[in-house]
Amino acid sequence: MGIFDKIKNAIFGEAVAASVTPSAIPAPSSTVAAPGAAPAATPQPAPTPAAAAAPIDIVPLLDAAVKKSGQKLDWRHSIVDLMKAVGMDASLVERRELAAELGFKGDPHDTATMNMFLHKALMKRLAENGGKVPAELLD
Repeated sequence: MGIFDKIKNAIFGEAVAASVTPSAIPAPSSTVAAPGAAPAATPQPAPTPAAAAAPIDIVPLLDAAVKKSGQKLDWRHSIVDLMKAVGMDASLVERRELAAELGFKGDPHDTATMNMFLHKALMKRLAENGGKVPAELLD
């Protein structure tokens, strides 16, 4: 699992788990057919892909993660703070690995440029993977 997937799972994990409830899983049919009768087709409710594919708003999830961390973190502008908020290692090694995953072509020693790229690319990838990301974070 790559760094992006770890971040995505850290953010979306609880929201996705909460959307899968026992009532969403169809119960087995307990109807008994009469002897010699053809078994009746029991229609099973189709899963609702629209509900599963609904965008997950990252703002309240990340705000809650910051609050839970007890630190003053600015996840909206800092990739380091975002990674810290979700309990990940925000070391330069981890960020360089994430930069490689997200296609950073610049100088990995120019950490300021790399960090700005990482934040924008991460927001874009989260949006592409089911996240509802504020427009101002996608520019």
